[in-house]
Amino acid sequence: MVSTAKIKSVDFYRKIPRDLTEASLSGAGLSIVAALSMMFLFGMELNNYLTVSTTTSVVVDKSSDAEFLRIDFNMSFPALSCEFASVDVSDVLGTNRLNITKTVRKHSIDKNLRPTGSEFHSGSTATELKHDVEDDEEYGEGSVSLNGHSFDRVTHHYPILVVNFFAPWCYWSNRLKPSWEKAANIMRERYDRESDGRILVAKVDCTEEVDLCRRNHIQGYPSIRIFRKGSDVRDDHGHHDHESYYGDRDTDSLVKMMEDLVAPIKLDSQMITSDNSSTKLETGLKRPAPVAGGCRIEGFVRVKKVPGNLVISARSAAHSFDASQMNMSHVISSFSFGKTITPKVMSDIKILLPHLGRSHDRLNGNSYVTNPRDSTENVTIEHFLQVVKTEVMTRSYKLVEEYEYTAHSSLVHSIHIPVAKFHYEPSPMQVLITENPKSFSHFLTNVCAIIGGVFTVAGILDSILHNTMRMVKKVELGKNF
Repeated sequence: MVSTAKIKSVDFYRKIPRDLTEASLSGAGLSIVAALSMMFLFGMELNNYLTVSTTTSVVVDKSSDAEFLRIDFNMSFPALSCEFASVDVSDVLGTNRLNITKTVRKHSIDKNLRPTGSEFHSGSTATELKHDVEDDEEYGEGSVSLNGHSFDRVTHHYPILVVNFFAPWCYWSNRLKPSWEKAANIMRERYDRESDGRILVAKVDCTEEVDLCRRNHIQGYPSIRIFRKGSDVRDDHGHHDHESYYGDRDTDSLVKMMEDLVAPIKLDSQMITSDNSSTKLETGLKRPAPVAGGCRIEGFVRVKKVPGNLVISARSAAHSFDASQMNMSHVISSFSFGKTITPKVMSDIKILLPHLGRSHDRLNGNSYVTNPRDSTENVTIEHFLQVVKTEVMTRSYKLVEEYEYTAHSSLVHSIHIPVAKFHYEPSPMQVLITENPKSFSHFLTNVCAIIGGVFTVAGILDSILHNTMRMVKKVELGKNF
């Protein structure tokens, strides 16, 4: 067996008997300073180890053609009716999608942006409505012209009032006029206003009765509205809820629609019978008209990662619009690109990168208001957005994608129907932020270096100070070496 003495011979840390050591005041001071220095340097090293460092680089966006960019939005248009509000998407590759409804919801709002009811459903409208064949056949004026004074009186008098809100300059109004007057004549013969009085077919010229049409939220011409006496009267100032007709506009279709409306009404009572709910027009031909002139549009669309446009406009295949009266003022509650990041993930990432996320919602809370009455007719509001993709690689989350954008807006006078246009342009480059991992072994090595280095330096200083003091004392005693 190896003797104990041989094992002791390899001791690197040989001990000096305590009786042979001498404590000094200077050594005690240096020991305290060394201990404080070790604690301070250890704290700094620990803070550096716990602090996350990142590397930022700019690389080419490697997204594939199959990847789409999601655009989320929530916007309020106080002067655009949900009846005609359309969300369209186009891009430089030729994509052109009109009136997107699958991922978009609409809610009627008043001029103060307050909701006025449940979600507005546009329904499916035929792309091409049937009209009478244009001929030279003469027809008499069968419908009654209404104005602002007679309108309220008539709506409270007749159980059914069917009104054509038109504009003389409108192509579709002129296409409707012959069949409307023919249908009105037929209904007048079948249901005389004096002896029967169950229905009245009327018309309103919106170029003459501007306030009346605005009160009924007419934005497209012609608009056929159905007013019912009694069952649809609301408490607020006797206002009538009403419906819009979207069916064919030939004489036979109009007469059938009116006949279906009159059918459930008894002649003697002139009140709608209890089985009114079971007698309805064909699905999709008649829907509730908007009760307010504004619309909140929210939802999302998916687009290709190429320059394109998201356009909010008034659109219809069978209506005309007065560009001078269109007001595309809007308030943006939210507008962002990419998948929605949960608040927790965003909070964690902001601890890592405080500047991240400041530009992903640049348009949020902004208002863009125009007033056609103040010489700002035919104003299109355009937003130019440059989008940059940012990818963050962390230990907690493998990959987080965020899209930030810059926004510049302008008002443009146009000869066309005003719109709200969002022109987006994705950048071909992307920002890649990677978290730099730190080795625990490296941290331990630095801690050992701190302790050993401070201890050694303190020992050297103590030795120098001790020897210097000894030399000073010898000189004072007159000893020469």
